[in-house]
Amino acid sequence: MKAIVLVSLHSLPLAETIRQELGDALVYTTNKCEGCITIDSYTGFFAEHFSDFDAIIFIGAMGICVRTIASYIKNKYEDPAVICVDSTGKYVIPVLSGHIGGANDLSRRIASIVGGEAIVTTQSDNEELWALDTLASRYGWQSAASPSHMNQCIHLFVQKQPTALLLEVKDKGTGYLEETLPGHVRVFYHFSEIPLPEVKLIIAVTPYLYDAGEIPMLTFYPQVLHLGIGCRKGSNPDGIVDFIEQKIKKQGLSPLALASVGTIDLKKDEPLLRELCKKYPYIKKQIYRTEELKNIEVPNPSQKAFVVTGIYGVAEAASIKSSNGGPMLMEKQKGVLTEESHFTFALSLERRSLRSGHIEIVGAGPGDPELISVRGKRFLQEADLILYAGSLVPVELTYYAKNGATVRSSAHIDLDEQFALMKEFYDRGLLVVRLHTGDPCIYGAIQEQMAFFDKHKMSYNITPGISSFQAAAAALRSQFTIPEKVQTIILTRGEGRTPMPEKEQLHKLAQSQSTMCIYLSAGIVEQVQEELLQAYPPETPVAACYKLTWKEERIYRGELKDLARIVRENNLTLTTLLVVGDAIDNREGQSRLYAHDFKHLFRP
Repeated sequence: MKAIVLVSLHSLPLAETIRQELGDALVYTTNKCEGCITIDSYTGFFAEHFSDFDAIIFIGAMGICVRTIASYIKNKYEDPAVICVDSTGKYVIPVLSGHIGGANDLSRRIASIVGGEAIVTTQSDNEELWALDTLASRYGWQSAASPSHMNQCIHLFVQKQPTALLLEVKDKGTGYLEETLPGHVRVFYHFSEIPLPEVKLIIAVTPYLYDAGEIPMLTFYPQVLHLGIGCRKGSNPDGIVDFIEQKIKKQGLSPLALASVGTIDLKKDEPLLRELCKKYPYIKKQIYRTEELKNIEVPNPSQKAFVVTGIYGVAEAASIKSSNGGPMLMEKQKGVLTEESHFTFALSLERRSLRSGHIEIVGAGPGDPELISVRGKRFLQEADLILYAGSLVPVELTYYAKNGATVRSSAHIDLDEQFALMKEFYDRGLLVVRLHTGDPCIYGAIQEQMAFFDKHKMSYNITPGISSFQAAAAALRSQFTIPEKVQTIILTRGEGRTPMPEKEQLHKLAQSQSTMCIYLSAGIVEQVQEELLQAYPPETPVAACYKLTWKEERIYRGELKDLARIVRENNLTLTTLLVVGDAIDNREGQSRLYAHDFKHLFRP
C-alpha cells in the first residue's frame, strides 16, 4: 500500500491524478476534503504508521518531508520508499530507499504521470551502473552478503575499481549483466580464469562456494540446484537437514542455490520433506507420480527401492526430473543418523542454466527490420550463427549481426544440412538464431526442427514475432473486429499442394462471416474466390497485400467478386496475404470499452 501525503489542498488535483494512476494509494491530509483521509498531524500519523506503507509520496516542500520523517528513519533495508513531489508536479525526488525500496523507479513513474522530471541522485543510476543491492530481488537470486559487505562492494563498484564478473550459469539476470557490461568490468566463466592480482572486486553469479582471499567478493546464488530425497517411512528428520546441508557445502556448493526439493508422491507427507521446506522457504516442493519417474535412468539403481516405490531410485530420479535432465552434481548419498533415520538424497543442476549451446527460434516479423521485437533484435545482435529463411525474410534483418557472426540463408539448404549446421555451432557452446518470417507459430515449419532439438536434447526457445495479419490491419488502417458484428479473425490458407482438413475448407470457414486472413494462396486465387463466394456476398471488401512492410509493399483493395482479377492483373505471388471481410475500412460501431457505464478492472 502507498500513502500520498498532501500538504496543501492546492495540489489536490495532482494527488488525485497520482492516486488514480497508481491504483493502490490513499491520500492523507490534515485538511478536510472529499476522497481524502483526514489525520490530526503528519508527525503523529507517521509515528504510528511509518512502517505500514511500501511507499510514501509527499506532495509539498522537501523541508516538510524531511522534518516529518526524520525521527522514524532506520536503514535502507527497512525504510519504505519516500518520494517528494513539489506542489506543481515539476520535480519528483526520491528521498529514501532509492534502490531497495524502489523509490528511484517509483519517482520515474510518477514523473511520467504528472509530466515532471525525476531528480535521481544515486550515482549508480546516473552513471548507468548496476544497482548491486537490488539484483538478488530482481532476478530471484539469494545472497549471504551482510549490509556492511554489500556497501563495501557497492563503493568499490561505483568508484569503477577493476571488477571481475563471474558467470557460471545463465538466466535472465546473467543475460542482463552481459548486455550492460560497464567498461571497468571483465566477464569470466570459470573462477580459475580470474587474474586475482588484477582485480579489486569480484561479482559472481554461481551455485559454487569460493574463497577469493582478501579480495571482496559479492556472490549471488541463482536457484539452479534441484535436490531429490527418499527416506524410510516416518524417518525422524532431526539432524538430517543439517547433515544434507553440510554435505552440499563439502561438495563446494551453496544451499542458497537450491531451487527445489523433489520426491515421489508416496513420500509427500514425510516429516523430512516438511523440515527441508521450512529450512529453505524459498525452494519449490516437487511431488511426482510413479509414472513420471519410472522411465528415468538413474546412475545407482536399487532393486529394494523398486519393490517399495516402483522406481529404481527416488532421490536420483526426482532430482533429474526437477532439473529437466540436467547433470547430476551429487549422485545418491545415503544417510543413517539413527535407526529411525534412513534417507537418501541427490543433487542435479538445472539443464537450462548451463552455459552451453542454445538455439533461439525468432519470429522476424512481417519484414520491416524495425518491427522485430526488442528481444528478437537482441538475439540477432548476440548470435554466433543466424540461419534465416532467405526467400521470406529480408536480408536487412541480418544486418543486426555482430562482427564475426556467421549468417546463412536456408533457402537453398535442405533440412538435414540445416540441422547439421545448427548442431555444429550448438556443440561448440554457441548461440544459434533460426530466423523465421512473421510469427513462427503460423505456417512457420518449426515442428520438424523442434523434434530434432528434442531428440538431441538441445536447449531451445521461441521468441514470438509480429504476424503479417497484424501488419495488414495496420496498413489497411482497420480493426479486424467490429462490435456486435465481427468478433472472430480466421487465419487460414487455401487448399493447394497441402490438403486441408475437411472441416477447415474455405467455404465452411466462410460461413461464419468472420474477418478472414488467407495465407500462401495467391497461386490458387480463383479457387479461393469461388469457395468464398459460397458464403460471402460478392460486394464483400477484400484486400490483396503484397510483401507487407517491405520496401516493395503493394496493397490493392476491391470487392470479393474481383479478387482473382486483382491478384492476376498485378502479378501478385506467394508473399501475398488475402484479407476478406466487412471489417476492412469499417468505421461503424462503438466498443463497450468507452461506454459510460463500463467498469475498468483497474478502477478503484
